[in-house]
Amino acid sequence: MNIERKDNRERKYGKYAIHNLSLYMLITFAVGYALEIIPATQKLVYWLQLEPGLILKGQVWRLFTWVLCTGGQDNIFWILISLYFYYSIGRTLEQVWGAYRYNVYIFSGLFYTVVGAFLMYGILSFIGYQDANIGGFFSTYYVCMSIFLAFAATFPEMEVMLMFILPIKVKVLGIVYVIMMVIPMIGGGLFVAIPIVASLFNFIIFFFTGRKRIGISRRQQQERVQFRAKMREAQSEPVKHKCAICGRTNVSNPELSFRFCSKCNGNYEYCEDHLFTHKHIE
Repeated sequence: MNIERKDNRERKYGKYAIHNLSLYMLITFAVGYALEIIPATQKLVYWLQLEPGLILKGQVWRLFTWVLCTGGQDNIFWILISLYFYYSIGRTLEQVWGAYRYNVYIFSGLFYTVVGAFLMYGILSFIGYQDANIGGFFSTYYVCMSIFLAFAATFPEMEVMLMFILPIKVKVLGIVYVIMMVIPMIGGGLFVAIPIVASLFNFIIFFFTGRKRIGISRRQQQERVQFRAKMREAQSEPVKHKCAICGRTNVSNPELSFRFCSKCNGNYEYCEDHLFTHKHIE
């Protein structure tokens, strides 16, 4: 029932999905990294950050421009590696999940990050810090991390070359990354945990609700449901006829006819495909 409801949404809104979304994300992140590492544009980054207090005062562009804030990586080599890596796994997820589901996953991650920023601002305002600057806590770093975690959950047995040398399964890297995120949340308290959990909330929902079926198509999902229904029906129906040659029964193949052979020595029953072609048992 849940699958059918999701399929209805996909049929209705799938036409609005952005295809090759990973390419647009690659361009956005590249621009963001450039703004952060070029000295002449570094001061501009502040005007792009996700600051709920300033948004409420009219700077609504920050609701969108914060996606250019990537988290402060300044090593060009690692920037290029990261851009290529997230683009490649994003493309793979889009091909496997479909453009609509991949769009929902990415944009829900961005949405939950904005919600987390306003939640933190509300908590700070409640305890008396109305003018606190929290934009530096929120970036696309953990949104990108949610892409990798989704990839690890979808292809846990796939191997990647760590540092281009050591082969390691993606699920192991996923566990390591989760540990690396949990440790700062424990040490940094609520105001470190909120940005991380908010940015990864799309993955949390995915992991506990859809990871077992999001990697298969709608047709495969329907076939799986129909197959399980047939298996339940088969288990409740007794086996009355079984072919002595192929082993098919009236339960596994209800469309077949079964007959006993009068020329065989014993009670041997055959399906319609083997009734006239089998070797008689003497």
